[in-house]
Amino acid sequence: MGRGNKHKSRSNNKNSLPQTPGNLKIEPANVSEEFSRELAEHGDVKAKHELRVANHRKKNK
Repeated sequence: MGRGNKHKSRSNNKNSLPQTPGNLKIEPANVSEEFSRELAEHGDVKAKHELRVANHRKKNK
């Protein structure tokens, strides 16, 4: 015997998965621009780190 219509299983994921607010979504056309900005920022951080390391070496001589 099968179950009746009363016992249909429902997905629990719909209620628990977080949703991104509309104002925080990135349009597909702007995704590459977003990555470019992040990579540029990473390059700046790396250059600053190398400068700090060089200054630290010079200071400790």
